[in-house]
Amino acid sequence: MSVIDKRTAIIYDFDGTLAKGNLQETSFIPQIGMEKKEFWEEVKNLTRENNADEILVYMHLMLEKANKKNIKISANDFNKHGRKAALFPGLGDSDWFKRVNEHAKDLSLNLEHYIISSGIEEMIRGCSISNEFKNIFASKFIYNKENQASWPGVGINYTTKTQYLFRINKGIDNHWDNNKINKFIPESERKVPFERMIFIGDGETDIPTMKMLSYKGGHSIAVYDSATTQDDLKKIHDLISTGRVDFVAPADYQKNSPLEIIVKGILSRIAFKN
Repeated sequence: MSVIDKRTAIIYDFDGTLAKGNLQETSFIPQIGMEKKEFWEEVKNLTRENNADEILVYMHLMLEKANKKNIKISANDFNKHGRKAALFPGLGDSDWFKRVNEHAKDLSLNLEHYIISSGIEEMIRGCSISNEFKNIFASKFIYNKENQASWPGVGINYTTKTQYLFRINKGIDNHWDNNKINKFIPESERKVPFERMIFIGDGETDIPTMKMLSYKGGHSIAVYDSATTQDDLKKIHDLISTGRVDFVAPADYQKNSPLEIIVKGILSRIAFKN
């Protein structure tokens, strides 16, 4: 079997997985004159009051608050906010990607990296590691003729994340192709088999994705900030006890970290089975 036939994917959430906290909190929320707790509480309240989708609500609120402050937001402005992402250890110099790519190459695996996130795609594309990803599937805005964000274009929530596993599986590199996503494609003709996928996420919003991937024969890893609270750790414990995740490790991407050992071990298992 050739390397091209052994295409393998590591798929990451972004907020809380590759970077600390939510990317909007780093500089955008302070720019609109709000505290992060205040912003997210308003999102929760509006979501309940309107029986709405929380992702679309937070995106709408970002634009509403920016407009009230006369702050114009272009895709480039979002990119600039993304440059300030607080990446976890081992990611800033992209060494993580070099090491796992080399390991995969030694195993004759053709490794690709993807993001599936409820965060803002334009912000993620502004961060220093964005070029490491084959594709970034995340929430994004529609822009007017002046290139100013005017409306949520795509909102990816905790359940729609699973759809993007199928897009990667079938080789669909966009949000809009609903025909191919629903078309029957024999397993042998799919770009990335589920059993050659690894998903790395940080918690509750990734549960459906982790559970579905495990059901399909893939592999899931829950990561956590080593500076996290006991309440957050309890959520991780619950993921393990209920069988919703295969592995757990700190969000540390440095050489010889537990996460690196787990990922390289899974890649070796994939190569052995295929």
